[in-house]
Amino acid sequence: MTQPYAWGSTTAIPELVGLEATDQPVAEWWLGAHPSAPSVVHAEDGAVPLDAYLSRHAEAALGADVVARFGTALPYLLKLIAAECPLSLQVHPHVDRARAGFDAEEEAGVPLGAAHRNYKDRNHKPELVYALTTFEALCGFRAPRRAAELLAGLDAPLATELHDVLAAEPSPAGIRTAFQLLLEPATRPSAEAVGEVVEACRARLESGSPSPRADRTVALLGEHHPGDPGVVTSLLLNPVTLQPGDAMFVPAGGVHAYLRGLAVEVMASSDNVLRAGLTPKHIDIPELLDNVDYVAAPPIRIAPETFYGATKVFYAPVDDFELSVTTVDDDAVHRLPGRGPRVLLCLEGELTVEPSRGPGLTLRRGATAFAPADDGMLTVRGRGTLIQADVP
Repeated sequence: MTQPYAWGSTTAIPELVGLEATDQPVAEWWLGAHPSAPSVVHAEDGAVPLDAYLSRHAEAALGADVVARFGTALPYLLKLIAAECPLSLQVHPHVDRARAGFDAEEEAGVPLGAAHRNYKDRNHKPELVYALTTFEALCGFRAPRRAAELLAGLDAPLATELHDVLAAEPSPAGIRTAFQLLLEPATRPSAEAVGEVVEACRARLESGSPSPRADRTVALLGEHHPGDPGVVTSLLLNPVTLQPGDAMFVPAGGVHAYLRGLAVEVMASSDNVLRAGLTPKHIDIPELLDNVDYVAAPPIRIAPETFYGATKVFYAPVDDFELSVTTVDDDAVHRLPGRGPRVLLCLEGELTVEPSRGPGLTLRRGATAFAPADDGMLTVRGRGTLIQADVP
């Protein structure tokens, strides 16, 4: 299922997987069983949504262990994401907050599809991003002293105010105060004040910036979202550049924004997003602030482990998912690691995937498949690259 969000690319995903390109952006392509956009599987009983198939064949499709831990739902969601311009500044809730928030909105009678609804499900949404092109992002808070240094060189009253906050309290509490100052309705800076910071960053770029990437990010966000305090918030966050083949983990509670690039994402099966800015969509600042982790930390880059000579496995520090990338070009048969319910995506080439029993399936570029738990061990042969999501 494709998602036509405005920040998406009209060409990146269609060209990668062979979809027909139109003038509509294709921001995401969902491969999973989330009830808001489930994939369709072609099974013995016909073409059915994957969530319905899993509810009918839970034990065979998911395996007893996954059913015991997660119930009759697929624990993860696999996506392709193509950002042509910056996404919203956002955070995903922890599971306890997601459950409480979902139940509260249900009790209040907020329609599930309402634009002002915060919680679409009762799940958390940690996620792992695997870059297919150079991928730019902001993720997690900088060290307070470093953020203060960036703000100190800017000739703008708002930058001075934020600098003074962080210089006086270089701690998570100081980050929280600065973040809230930018977002709370009572202290939210005017569009003019935000514009002054943008102009100060542009001026510093021209005169020789000590941190050109930070200043370029402010200028970029200022072009797309003029007057939005999220533009200035970027100075509090870590910049991240992933090269093709790099991976990053974003935990629940981590503030982040993706700026541009094409990537594979795997996450807990959830569509819960709390937005801080840089978007025309619904923003609930009190709810967002209650879900943010304010501890400064560098982005969590995930180094892969290599299995069977051809597969790199990226282990995230959660129980919901793991991601593997298998590249073969020698026509030999290679075993695939992983178990339980698996979602497969052929990124390039032509590959034949075979279960421990039963017939194999040939996948070409852009083709996808669901391998149930009772398929057992999988092997692959051919020439190409295969993405696999599975449950640890």
